Amino acid sequence: MKVIRSGSAGFCWGVERAIDIASNFADQGRHPVYTDGPLIHNKQMMEKLTQKGIREVGDYQSKAKVEIAHQEKDKPIMVVRAHGISPERRKYLKNLVLEFRDATCPDVGIIAGKIKLHAKKGFSIIIFGDPNHPEAIGLMGYTEGKGYVIQTKEDIDSLPKLEQVCFVSQSTMFTHEFLELSDHLRKFYPEAIIIDTICGATKERQSGVIELADKGAEAIVVIGGKHSANTKKLALLALQQKLPTYHIETWDDLEIAEIKEFETVGVTAGASTPDFIIDAVCKNLEAL
Repeated sequence: MKVIRSGSAGFCWGVERAIDIASNFADQGRHPVYTDGPLIHNKQMMEKLTQKGIREVGDYQSKAKVEIAHQEKDKPIMVVRAHGISPERRKYLKNLVLEFRDATCPDVGIIAGKIKLHAKKGFSIIIFGDPNHPEAIGLMGYTEGKGYVIQTKEDIDSLPKLEQVCFVSQSTMFTHEFLELSDHLRKFYPEAIIIDTICGATKERQSGVIELADKGAEAIVVIGGKHSANTKKLALLALQQKLPTYHIETWDDLEIAEIKEFETVGVTAGASTPDFIIDAVCKNLEAL
């Protein structure tokens, strides 16, 4: 079988940076290394990190009370994952009696900075994103109580009458949807400040799916956690290319009898999928 692997598949630099920060502390003997919620949305990688002494505490949305337990001789540290957190959560974590290290993706930090700047100027902040996603939850903390998370045109229609408006996006959303919603928002707020804050890695992965179709892929395998937001978006985008799409976490999830019907298969992966899983899937596909 011919396998076309997307050049942008796998870890984005923000996720890789957060993993490196936590892993380096663990390698230096700093135990335990706590992370506020899962460091990465991939259970296979989380198992490897746990073996290194990296422990997930709190919850996925960075809302829950943190329960920590370590011995007096330990040198614990708290690492904030790439999704980022709200200022209130930051204050809470810093008040815990352990060292604090922020591994928020710099791209997410830039979005937070733009929100904070415009909120201080009196703007209402509209965020295109998932209201239950930790990144959107964290960004809302910078809106000074003047923030709204929207996903559809109907959500925009339901907004209260606002004065000055600034429109940004969670970093992992669809580019074409952001543009469509921007046009719709301008009907109500023609003077709105609109800032495309979808990160470059997300755009590369989305364009990579389209390239797989253009290069002759008859089906697309999307590798990543079943609950990973950016991976699910890649799978949806693959379906929109009108190609059979298989969203799997590992090789064991793939329906071999079905995939063997294709001569050329495209492979991509979400931003939280490690190379060792992608490599295994590609190798096994090529062997069919």
